[in-house]
Amino acid sequence: MSRGITQVRVALIVAALIAAVDSLSAAGNEGNVSAVMKDPCALALLPHEGSDKQDLEIIRLQTRARSASDQAVWLEQLGWAFVAKARVSFDPGFYKFAEQCALCLDEKKPGCAEGLLLRAHVLHSVHKFKEAEALARELVRKRGLNFDYGILGDALTEQGKLGDAATAYQAMMDQKPSPQAYSRAAHIRWLKGDLPGAIELMSWAAGASNPRDPESGAWLHVHLARYEWQSHDTKKAFELIDEALEWQPDYAPALLERGRILLGLGKTPQAIEALKRAAVLNPLPEYQWTLSEALRAADRVEEAQVVEAELKRQGAANDPRTFSLYLATRDEDVPSALRLAKAELETRADVFTLDALAWAWMANADTEQAWTFAQRAVTEGTQDGRLLLHAGVIASAAGQSEKAAAYLAKATAMQEMLLPSERKILAATQSAKPVSTSGNRDLETIQQPIKEEQR
Repeated sequence: MSRGITQVRVALIVAALIAAVDSLSAAGNEGNVSAVMKDPCALALLPHEGSDKQDLEIIRLQTRARSASDQAVWLEQLGWAFVAKARVSFDPGFYKFAEQCALCLDEKKPGCAEGLLLRAHVLHSVHKFKEAEALARELVRKRGLNFDYGILGDALTEQGKLGDAATAYQAMMDQKPSPQAYSRAAHIRWLKGDLPGAIELMSWAAGASNPRDPESGAWLHVHLARYEWQSHDTKKAFELIDEALEWQPDYAPALLERGRILLGLGKTPQAIEALKRAAVLNPLPEYQWTLSEALRAADRVEEAQVVEAELKRQGAANDPRTFSLYLATRDEDVPSALRLAKAELETRADVFTLDALAWAWMANADTEQAWTFAQRAVTEGTQDGRLLLHAGVIASAAGQSEKAAAYLAKATAMQEMLLPSERKILAATQSAKPVSTSGNRDLETIQQPIKEEQR
């Protein structure tokens, strides 16, 4: 499963590269500068700084790799250490260093499975899903271990190929039942609309979390919390979030989830406190959008506008799909919303990308195209509040009154999981009468309360 890390926040990485280049130049080795920049082994072993657990591990492994006669085993471990650093720091620049480790491994042991797995994981993490799939398929042909099938399933899931992904995950599970296998199976169950099955499998995953990998343990608990929240067990969801923060203190996804639940409960001041910290730790559009909604709900409009200005400045680069959804929901720069959603579909074709494109078409007054993609978005049976809300709005505009009522009823049953502006759209849609499918008067009508709020 993709963790949605797409922001370009690589100041530390750039500084390290510049420092290395400056050092070579100052020593009179200008001729070596371009060689270092092109040498994956040199880039992987650029001196690292820092004092936290992940930093110290990177430094240790770099030291071992520099002095080893056979560097391969240390480069592999170093690559995964950079992956761990990327996850806890939310700086995807570290994935580039992990990729250099994989490329260096390939130079020393051409075509080795260890390098292929590491690089496939990096490509998936930076949302190059087709490239990740190609490497994963090569891995399965060459070796076929459980994690090889896992990364193949991940790449297929993001491209909307759930049947093939489920087959890959089953092969992973057959080889070695594990938290990694359980969590992937849980996600497929959830995408297929089986919430009880997803809760059961994710509970197994969270219960078997490895204390030596606290970030993964925290991530599993957050996802289980979301499933429990959807099942209306808010108490259990809060308990799981607290456990996630015990596994990984100050964990941005856990703080985001706490803020979302508090916002859904109408406890806006407490929600803002959690969401502010989450957005500082991980300034992605999902975090900023949720924070701005909470601030507006508290009538702190000027603060919301500051957050939204930053979201608009970096959103298209950091997370184009979520930014497209934001623009379409707020009825701002809807041509850009459509452009971003179309571009995203070239990379991934899961139900959420299809939904984003449907919503962008709706905002751009093309109900026919919107309905085409909305129908594709709901074919797997995914029970997601936002997806069902969009399907209901679009079905209503397309004159599909029975389907609209069914989708809106499902969205209503989980409306606390929607943002405040989305709940307003839900209420307005339920009270609006369908109009001609050739226009966009439905969306304009239901967005009117949001437009007035923005003024």
